[in-house]
Amino acid sequence: MQKDQLFTRRRALLAGAAALGAAGTAGLILADSGEEAARTAVAPVAGPQARQALGPSAFRLQPLTGYGPPRAAPHRLKVRDEPILRVSGTGRRMVLTFDDGPNPLYTPHILDTLAEHGVRAMFFVCGEMAVDNKELLARMADEGHVVGNHTWTHPLLTTLDRGEIRSEMERTSDVIEDAYGERPQWFRAPYGAWNRAAFQLGADMGMEPMAWTVDTTDWEEPGTDTIVDRVESGAAPGVVVLSHDAGGDRSQTVRAIREWLPYLLDSGYHLTVPRRRPV
Repeated sequence: MQKDQLFTRRRALLAGAAALGAAGTAGLILADSGEEAARTAVAPVAGPQARQALGPSAFRLQPLTGYGPPRAAPHRLKVRDEPILRVSGTGRRMVLTFDDGPNPLYTPHILDTLAEHGVRAMFFVCGEMAVDNKELLARMADEGHVVGNHTWTHPLLTTLDRGEIRSEMERTSDVIEDAYGERPQWFRAPYGAWNRAAFQLGADMGMEPMAWTVDTTDWEEPGTDTIVDRVESGAAPGVVVLSHDAGGDRSQTVRAIREWLPYLLDSGYHLTVPRRRPV
């Protein structure tokens, strides 16, 4: 009788353990299915990928922590000898880029205008600006914009040695990763002044070099109408537009984008961002 009772208790314990194991497995399957569904939902869209736990955005990235897996090495890139000037693809595709920020006075207005029209852009940020305005980088991630590296202090790279260039780039990538959620995959040399070291170091850090096709020269503060005319007259498939959201009074830029952005959309242009590489 005692043996029968022990046998019955053992069977009950084994059944309970099996039930817990099955429930745990089902939870993992559901979790994996949910993550896969999230990935599938945003896979066709360039830009940061979804992490549901961080908020309602479909784009927000989760910064890496010490409790997660170690960061993968940057994707090995071919070292270019000139920057990318245009984007490829079919249709009337253009890319909007903004340099030197983020700036708490002007960047939010530009982000508001982009959000109003459902447009994503690229922001090439300087580390010394980004470190004090991390919430703006987080917003860029939330809204699907691409953040690129524009060095820490915006120096003329052709006057620096290799170690100084590396420091400018690495420090900026570090603060971008901390605030945006991933290391940048794009780099732009200040003043468009490239050298061999910049191309090599950028490739080593997993960043492609991007320049521009149309320069609004808004840094000269030529007037809102002049900026609008430069964008509208320079619009064409594959064009990369350069504007600035910091580095001076950018109120003209803020007003201009409110005019030329709806014009481009009404003209049939698809304003996009480069497709992310797998990491």
